[in-house]
Amino acid sequence: MRYQLYYWSGIQGRGEFVRLALEDAGADYVDVAREQGDDAMMPFLRGERPGARPFAPPFLKAGRLVIAQTAEILRWLGPRHALVPNSEAARLYAHQLELTLSDLVVEAHDTHHPIASGLYYEDQRAAAKLRAEDFRTHRMPKYLGYFEEVLDKAGGHYALGRHSYVDLSLFQVMSGLSYAFPAAMKRMRRKLPLLSGLSERVAERPRLAAYLASPRRLAFNEMGIFRHYPELDA
Repeated sequence: MRYQLYYWSGIQGRGEFVRLALEDAGADYVDVAREQGDDAMMPFLRGERPGARPFAPPFLKAGRLVIAQTAEILRWLGPRHALVPNSEAARLYAHQLELTLSDLVVEAHDTHHPIASGLYYEDQRAAAKLRAEDFRTHRMPKYLGYFEEVLDKAGGHYALGRHSYVDLSLFQVMSGLSYAFPAAMKRMRRKLPLLSGLSERVAERPRLAAYLASPRRLAFNEMGIFRHYPELDA
């Protein structure tokens, strides 16, 4: 089966979590909006195509299935590409961890858009500085400390004791936060040796290394979830 991934063409965003899983698995897929433009997503978002109607990208078309929401897509892909253990308990735990990462991603986004997504960053800069300070001081350490403990309990190498899509998502979060908050992450990494080690191992996986070095891996930028504004990394 050749998958069709739909996500905005100019940013990594939430679609990157799905893209990392597809690349790591060596799955056959087409990045539709990058080839056809963002308008290719609109018939699905308007409910004009068969299958479940997505609220927003990313969504994945697999045969007749249309699957939306990052964590839900990964929950479906995981068992089909050996990106999650076989037991029901492990799969539920993987989904739980991915949902927690989704919460973290929302909070990271809200550091630069704390009032409204429809406003420019410049229209909410003062509120963003307050939100970012709280995120750096309280929320980011709480989330990353939790995942550091998850890794420790699982043996230190993988979140579920063996490689899974959760590890790929942890790599993406660590990469994104390091881009957005380089000073804060430099300080925090001393307390996150397991997450730091995991990020390095994921980046060295052969398929992932090839992907990360390719033009398909878009650079982080100030249009995506993880944005670097120096004043928010004080």
